[in-house]
Amino acid sequence: MSTATTLPEYVDGLPNIAGAESLIEATIAEAAKTSPYAGDNSINFDHIKSAAAIALHQHQPLIPQRTGNLQTAPLISNLRHMREHPNEGDNHNWSAFAWCYKRIGEFVPELIHQGKQPRCMLEYSGTLFHGLRDMGLNDVIDSLKGVTMNPDYRHCIEWLGMPWGHAVAPSTPVQDYRLHVKAFQQHFAGIFGLEALGRLRGFSPSEMALPNQPDVAYEFIKTLVDCGYEWVLVQEHTVELPESGHGPQAKHLPHRLVAKNSEGEEVSIIAIIKTQGSDTKLVAQMQPWYEAQSLSRWELAGKQVPPLVTQIADGENGGVMMNEFPGKFKEVCANASGTDTPMMNVSEYLDKLFGMGIKVSDLPVVQPAQQKKIWDRVKPGCGPKKLEKAIEKLKEEDHQFHMDGGSWTDNISWVKGYDNVLGPMEEASSIFHEKVLKPGMPTDENRYRNALFHLMSSQTSCYRYWGQGEWTDFGREICRRVGAIVESDY
Repeated sequence: MSTATTLPEYVDGLPNIAGAESLIEATIAEAAKTSPYAGDNSINFDHIKSAAAIALHQHQPLIPQRTGNLQTAPLISNLRHMREHPNEGDNHNWSAFAWCYKRIGEFVPELIHQGKQPRCMLEYSGTLFHGLRDMGLNDVIDSLKGVTMNPDYRHCIEWLGMPWGHAVAPSTPVQDYRLHVKAFQQHFAGIFGLEALGRLRGFSPSEMALPNQPDVAYEFIKTLVDCGYEWVLVQEHTVELPESGHGPQAKHLPHRLVAKNSEGEEVSIIAIIKTQGSDTKLVAQMQPWYEAQSLSRWELAGKQVPPLVTQIADGENGGVMMNEFPGKFKEVCANASGTDTPMMNVSEYLDKLFGMGIKVSDLPVVQPAQQKKIWDRVKPGCGPKKLEKAIEKLKEEDHQFHMDGGSWTDNISWVKGYDNVLGPMEEASSIFHEKVLKPGMPTDENRYRNALFHLMSSQTSCYRYWGQGEWTDFGREICRRVGAIVESDY
């Protein structure tokens, strides 16, 4: 990879989400040969007793502008709608949201210049990045660039990959989900550069939703592995121990997430377990660090290793996150620096852990939740028809059994009750597959990029979470545009 090679952030007015697949793959493959943390001895891993990691999830969907004709309205960020209609609901918070997207780029340099060791993981959707640019909020992107690209700060920030349009894995067609994953990587490289892309090692699934239908779960993990990711963040209730079906015990140690499918194939990836629910107060008040302080080293493969307490939360929602996080983050980073319970990012932690001689094969194994019930009846390799029959039989016998996947809000199904929007989504996906993917339309063609942009925008979780009403209309309209673009040139 030439260090002089760069990617534009926009091509023909659209985010750079496709067309440079070979360059992206080569960059990631080359970067995987070395660790971004090689030679960094700022944390004495041999002497710490535990560590804590936090991640901030940030997202705004793209919606048709609520003016004029829905079918001709431009796609804008929901944040822009908030700015244009400040007197509706809590829209007056738009500027506070914008600062939440920007502020980590201010906090890290401040703490570094004080001699502290701040750490934070970031997960921003592609729709949010595009929306910020469309709104002219370039200062937000510039702030993030500063801590991502400056060698003085970049070891403090770890970016996590995610599906570009904040798609929910259990109910997004597997071929589309792969497009989301790859589109995010290319868009990210267009913003932050190829060097920063090479440091994308961990993946954060939207809504912490992990597929548990065996064939879908297999494709999900295979997509992440094929795209160069080394670990994935999972919610503790979405995985189980294969031998018992119970939840994992040593939740603050890395695990190996293994998926087997109906064809008998197997794939695995490192899993970092996020504990507890989705309450933003947990991260806003830096609860993981306080929990980590109560822990000492645990045994793993005959060695004593420090556990890592990991949490993720929305980085802008709620008064506690908006108002209390800045002071608490600075306070905890200052108090943790140089102690036996530091803040660490996950890839940094894994680098030090494997540096002790721990191997991936030493990690305890988990699988997606509810799969033990399936594999007790049929075996991997049984074929998709026998697998489906076993699943249907289990659904009949056990009302708690489901294959909707699991997420950090287990009372919400990301499949049931959304037929009125999932139907158009499936139709748009089918059109894209038949008219774009199957004929092999060049990925650097504007029509390909435009159709993909709309397909991924339609698959954001917001259109499922809200379920009915105006948001459903938005989702269906964006799906309609996919077909219009493919059939003509929207």
